[in-house]
Amino acid sequence: MSALEEIVHTEGTTPEGATVLVLNTSAHIDPEAQAMLAALHSRSIGGIRSHLKVLAEKGADNFMSKFYVGYGHKSIGDLGSVTVFIEGISMLAAKALQDLRLYNGQEASTRYIDFAKQPFIDPIGTSLSRAAHEELRAFYLHGLEALPPYLKGRYPIREGESQTMYDKAILARAFDTMRAFLPAGASTNLAWHGPLRVFSDRLGTLRHHPLFEVRHIGAALESALQTAYPNSFSTKQYTETEAYLETAMPMLAYYRKFSPEPFAVTRDSIDRTYLKEYRVILETRPPKTELPRMLDEAGELQFEYLLDFGSFRDIQRHRAVAQRIPLLTTAYGFEEWYLEEMPDALRDEARTFLSTYESRLSALYRDPDTLQYYIPMGYRTANRLTGTLPGLVYLVELRSGSTVHPTLRTLALSMGGEIEARLRETGLRLHLDTSETRFDVRRGSHDIVMQ
Repeated sequence: MSALEEIVHTEGTTPEGATVLVLNTSAHIDPEAQAMLAALHSRSIGGIRSHLKVLAEKGADNFMSKFYVGYGHKSIGDLGSVTVFIEGISMLAAKALQDLRLYNGQEASTRYIDFAKQPFIDPIGTSLSRAAHEELRAFYLHGLEALPPYLKGRYPIREGESQTMYDKAILARAFDTMRAFLPAGASTNLAWHGPLRVFSDRLGTLRHHPLFEVRHIGAALESALQTAYPNSFSTKQYTETEAYLETAMPMLAYYRKFSPEPFAVTRDSIDRTYLKEYRVILETRPPKTELPRMLDEAGELQFEYLLDFGSFRDIQRHRAVAQRIPLLTTAYGFEEWYLEEMPDALRDEARTFLSTYESRLSALYRDPDTLQYYIPMGYRTANRLTGTLPGLVYLVELRSGSTVHPTLRTLALSMGGEIEARLRETGLRLHLDTSETRFDVRRGSHDIVMQ
C-alpha cells in the first residue's frame, strides 16, 4: 500500500447517501497549525522560526480553541484553509452550497457525467416520483443518440479543423442541448476549498435551509469538520441565533418573484460624475484586462431577467456579483433555444413530452421547493443580479464569447449593451464579442484530460 493510500480522511454521510470528505494532506503543519503560526506572526517580531518552536512545544490545539473559538478572534480562521469533496448531491444542493461570494471550488459538468447510470435525488420517494425521474432520463438519452448525426449535418466540419476536436465539439453541443431535460435533482459532485472561518460561518445557514437535503449535507459537513479540526469548530449553538436563521433562510434561500420582466435594469446607482474623473482608465483599458477594483465605489447596477436554470448554473460561478438562486418552476416556460437545436421530429417529440410531463408534475407534489427536484433544467427562471462595474464588466466580456452557451451569451450581450448605453458618457469601452453566434469547434477543447 502506498503512502497516499494509507492517509485517513475524515468522512460524513447524509440520509440521502451523499458523502462529505475532508481532505487530509498528511502534512505536519495542518490548517489549524498554519492559522496559529500566522496569528503569532502578527503579534510578534520574533520570526517564523521562533513560532515554529512554540508550535512544536505546545501544538495548535489550545491556541485555536482559546483564540479562534473561545475569544471569537474570527480573523484567525482566515489563516488556515481546508478542502472538502462532496459527492452524490443534487444540482439544487450544489447551488445552495455555492450560494456564497467567498466560495472557491469546482463542480462536475453535465458534459462529463454518464447520466445513464447517475443517481437522481428523489426526496418524495414514491413510485410516481421515481417514474418522473426515469422519464426524464429516458428522453435525455434518446436525444443524445439522435442529436450528433443531425448536428454534423447542420454544422459540417470546416477546412483546417481537427477531426478529433470537431467530434468532441459535436458531442459537447449535444450534451449542452440535452442537459435541458435533466432534472435539477440529478446528482453531481463538487470540491470546495476555503478558510476555516468561511466553513464555520456557513454552517449555520446550511442547518436551516428549506431543503432537507441541504440541512443533511450541512450536518454531515459540520460533524466531519468538528472531527477533523475540533479546536476550530465549536459544538456550541446560540438559541436566539438558530431561531433567527430558522425564520430567515426559508425567506431568503430562493428568489421567488412571480411576475418578472424578461430583461430589465431595476437599480442604477452608478455615479457618473465620479466615473468621469477616471475617463482615461475607462477609455484605454485593453482587451482581457479587468477594471481596477477601486472602481467598485462608483456604485451598482441591478438586473432582472429570465434565464434557463441550466445557464443559471453557469452564471452563478461569478462571485464578484451578488445573485439570488431562482426558484425553479414551470411558470415561465421552457427555453426555446434547446428545442430549436433539434431536428423537426425530435422537436415535436420534445414538445409533446414536456406537455405531458407538466401535467404529471401538477399531480406529483404541492410544495414548490421540493418540486424543483423533478423539473428539467431547461425551464426558465426569474433571476436577479446586482454588481459593481468591475464585476459586471468582467462577467459580460467573458460570457459574450462565442464558446459560451448561447442562452447565457445572449444575456451577457444584452447586459453589456445596456451598460454601454448607460455609461457611454463616462468613456467606458467594453470588449464584447459581438460576432455571429455559431457552432464553435473550440468548444471541443474545454476539457480536462489525464495525460
